[in-house]
Amino acid sequence: MTTEPINAPEGADLYATEQSFEQLGVSAPLVAALATQGIVAAFPIQAMTIHDALAGRDVCGKAKTGSGKTLGFGLPMLMRVADVITSDPVTSDTPPARPRGLVLLPTRELAVQVFEVLEPLGEALGLKVTALYGGADIERQTKQLRRGCDIVIATPGRLIDLGDRGEVNVEYLDVLVLDEADRMADMGFMPQVEWVLRRIAERPHQTLLFSATLDGAVDRLVKRYLTDPVFHEVASDTQTVSNMVHHFLNVHQMDRIKVVASICNSYDKIIIFARTKRGADRLVEQLEKEGVNAAAIHGDLRQNQREKALADFGTGKLHVLVATDVAARGLHIDGVDVVIHFDPPEDHKAYLHRSGRTARAGSTGIVVSLLLWNQIVEAGIVMKRLALKRPVVEVFSNSPHLNDLANWEPEMSESVL
Repeated sequence: MTTEPINAPEGADLYATEQSFEQLGVSAPLVAALATQGIVAAFPIQAMTIHDALAGRDVCGKAKTGSGKTLGFGLPMLMRVADVITSDPVTSDTPPARPRGLVLLPTRELAVQVFEVLEPLGEALGLKVTALYGGADIERQTKQLRRGCDIVIATPGRLIDLGDRGEVNVEYLDVLVLDEADRMADMGFMPQVEWVLRRIAERPHQTLLFSATLDGAVDRLVKRYLTDPVFHEVASDTQTVSNMVHHFLNVHQMDRIKVVASICNSYDKIIIFARTKRGADRLVEQLEKEGVNAAAIHGDLRQNQREKALADFGTGKLHVLVATDVAARGLHIDGVDVVIHFDPPEDHKAYLHRSGRTARAGSTGIVVSLLLWNQIVEAGIVMKRLALKRPVVEVFSNSPHLNDLANWEPEMSESVL
């Protein structure tokens, strides 16, 4: 499993800034730890937010998934926690654990990936970083807490479960990070987020909030709980769409699987989105019958199954991943050639989120929407919201265009819309 592109991916020279982490005020041990991984230049969201976060400001960062925000919040959090532990230590040989930093995020995959980025950096400052998420052995996580922790990276449900058990106390937090705040709102986690915020309302602390959007429930959260936040924004939705080749294909029910298989056989790394868990499993079975090596990732699978699928996909051992929307939130995988909307997204925001698995870190990517006859009108609405003017073209599985989607430019006169 790979992390979001904090290392220099292909094309990163077009995406990274010229600012070094040292110039941004990052401490020498962290600069050295980053350098061993070949990480020298900051990405835009990092260059924008690190300075203000190090100054102690509450920060709202608007950036799409994959823009490098883990270091944008992680480096300032690590430095602040190291400082406060030195000046104001909280020690205890018995539960509950009293972390000084907390990262809340919506999914276990994202928790694992953020942990993998921050845990070695924490070691450089002598900090213990612990990950808490559902689908894993809660007793093992309890033991990790009892061995001591300075920073917790957690999904809301598992954090509250362990809090109710008396194993973790969030009332000593000095830094709270809310990552993918919009998705936590979409998944109904706002009550759990506020459960944490209420417990530290009277304690001086810093809040760093990162989200692809800052409206609705996220905006209310910012206004209620953040203190004089500074706002930074990177990578608008329009820029994201423009980095992709979009195809809207009218397919027939009996030919749809073969169309998918034809695309999968022409590219190295494909993510396919299905609406339901059962649909994802069924699609994997159908693709395997067509000779396509695929695996599903969704909430009903065991954590080790999900991690294996992600690891195999990241290394290229597996070249097709079938995902549901919830499971795919926060996936940070470089080099995805094609995203296929097997089941159309529910709205333009979901289209952007799904499609954002490709065209990452300044690269381009291909996005394919497969549409049955009764899904074409809804696709037109999505395109209108995104200011996309693309034809909806009827295709069959034997079409040669499926083998070269990057260079195929259908005419508007061919559109069935």
